[in-house]
Amino acid sequence: MQAVVKAHRGPGGEVVTVPTPTPSDDEVLVRVRASSICGTDVHIWKWNAWAEERVRKVPMIFGHELSGEVVEVGKRVRSLAVGDHVSAETHIVDGTCYQCKTGRMHICANVQVLGVDRDGVFAEYAVLPELNAWKNDPKLDPAIASMQEPLGNAVHSLLPEDNLEDIAGKTVLITGAGPIGLLAIAVAKSLGAEKVIATEVNRVRFDLARKMGADLVLNPVEEGDRIVRTIRDATYGRGVDVACEMSGHPSGFALVFDALTPGGRVSLLGLLDRPTTIDVDSALIFKAARVHGIFGRRMFETWFQVKGLLAIPAFREKVAQIITHRVPIPELARAMDLIDSTQAAKVSLEARW
Repeated sequence: MQAVVKAHRGPGGEVVTVPTPTPSDDEVLVRVRASSICGTDVHIWKWNAWAEERVRKVPMIFGHELSGEVVEVGKRVRSLAVGDHVSAETHIVDGTCYQCKTGRMHICANVQVLGVDRDGVFAEYAVLPELNAWKNDPKLDPAIASMQEPLGNAVHSLLPEDNLEDIAGKTVLITGAGPIGLLAIAVAKSLGAEKVIATEVNRVRFDLARKMGADLVLNPVEEGDRIVRTIRDATYGRGVDVACEMSGHPSGFALVFDALTPGGRVSLLGLLDRPTTIDVDSALIFKAARVHGIFGRRMFETWFQVKGLLAIPAFREKVAQIITHRVPIPELARAMDLIDSTQAAKVSLEARW
């Protein structure tokens, strides 16, 4: 089969011919119909400091956001059949560690991430454990189906634990309107947030944030030092109830705490390129802030929440607007250029070889 491979420990990738994988007894073989590019894929493509430290297996097929059709099932597989339309939960878990046995599979102590720790989905075919293949409505657009993994990140960021209060009636700040930030805006509005404020410097994503339903979109560079005051003025002088950091930028990291109302909660999803500092006394302790690190999705509670949202036609239409470009998988270099030049929000990769 054809696949995009990280052939060496450096920038870029190559389209090469590799053996078609064979599923084990508890796996399925999936013909890839669509994929999409995540920030993690960009890190691996550019081979930044994070990728150098995190990625151990090279050569490797990368990519992890997937929609496809099951074409072969292992002999122990019971819940899936040939012809099923599936997406991928990308955290491959051992099922035996303390986290897995206490309802926290998404942070399995021995987790392997698809396209990071093992071969991914920028290929004609991919294998998935039965547990990780999420069965879709066959009518769901493959491009949208492949985005359920990042959509799950957005949902998990807004609802990080099942016992937290609703978003309904709350004020929400989302720093960084990249693909997951844009999805988070749409999710927050669908869950009944009173007001959603987003920050973004890229003009394409700035405009999309408005289309996703943000009540106020701010350019942090233009706002400068007055941005916290602007946010407080928009939230009755209180600050926001919920803040989601999705930019991966130190200024966004600081802003979510500065703009938070006392007793509010913060979800941290964006990955920082380097260590940063924070005044723990004022940002956390004196504010009684509740802070959640977000890694993946709750398996599989978040997936059911995503399924419910995608059953709403208006929500699906919003999600589709985030896709600014559709590019064949073998033209991944062109897709990366579109992202790097800030022309794109979400790039859908089509299985055209």
